[in-house]
Amino acid sequence: MPSSARPYVVLSCATSADGYLDDATPDRLILSGPEDLDQVDELRAGCDAILVGASTVRRDRPRLLIRDPRRRAARAARGLAEHPLRVTLTASGDLPLDRPYLVYEGAGLSLAEILQDLNERSVARLLVEGGASVLGQFLAQDLANELRLAVAPFFVGDPRAPRLDVPSAPGRMTLAEVSRVGDMVVSRYLLGPGGSDQRFLRWAIELSRLSPLSPTAFSVGAVIVSEDGEVLATGFSREQEEHDHAEEVALRKLTRHRPGPDRRLRHATLYSSLVPCGARASRPVTCVQHIVAAGVPRVVFAWREPPVFTSGQGAEQLRAAGVSVTEIPALGPLAESVNAHLIHVA
Repeated sequence: MPSSARPYVVLSCATSADGYLDDATPDRLILSGPEDLDQVDELRAGCDAILVGASTVRRDRPRLLIRDPRRRAARAARGLAEHPLRVTLTASGDLPLDRPYLVYEGAGLSLAEILQDLNERSVARLLVEGGASVLGQFLAQDLANELRLAVAPFFVGDPRAPRLDVPSAPGRMTLAEVSRVGDMVVSRYLLGPGGSDQRFLRWAIELSRLSPLSPTAFSVGAVIVSEDGEVLATGFSREQEEHDHAEEVALRKLTRHRPGPDRRLRHATLYSSLVPCGARASRPVTCVQHIVAAGVPRVVFAWREPPVFTSGQGAEQLRAAGVSVTEIPALGPLAESVNAHLIHVA
């Protein structure tokens, strides 16, 4: 199933330092601290649905709610439900449901078909929180786009305790971020077909969904990656100021507090969901000019700008300036879908 026919899938799990998801006692092992739980709350707030397996529902009775009232209010302001849709899957149908769920029931459930159905229900971003078997199936079937892995600073040391159950090992993942969250280490890995270029570009498209909607400008996401794979900066349209373009936001984050150009940009790649603008009405400097001035040697984009606001030839201008440009048209429909409101109006 093409990635354009399914939601963007984020797997989220916490483990002990020796890789266990829980211990072997009847009580649930608390792995996450308050800082990590707050980050997960933020992650939930950016998703349309949260999926857990039937075993998780039976054992933990998870609430799957957004805790922070400010995040709930922000969702409501965007016309979304305060909490994401709850989703579970079960072969037996034996579920103690005390709150509403979308239930996929039956033996031989196909994750690919479930994702296609969720896509048809307008779920663009799905968070999968467990359990071990469900997470493992998404990994084994190459149906995940991101893995958020939080590692707690202690050992379980009990071979009876559950680990990730991966029937077949996925390929090598792309490390995007590593951070300290309280006393835990949190890593973000990108997955999916196409290698690093498609993975970083797919992430840029997801960032574009964070853009405040505008009737006069596209929603775009950008990621700048160093030669050795380190994510240097990200940006999305109107992230900081009303007329911001995603590429200039990302570049601004790298240069605002530096006396000169960031040397890492000399060998970096800029990923943008939309081809960088070669003409614009809102500001005098185009994204092409920002990129060339910063010395970025390579740009990868998904979607060519339709003649809705300008007819700037960004890709051609970049190539004329000596920048290597790669277009990945297979991801173009995804970038376009984020801006469907503008295309339909046009």
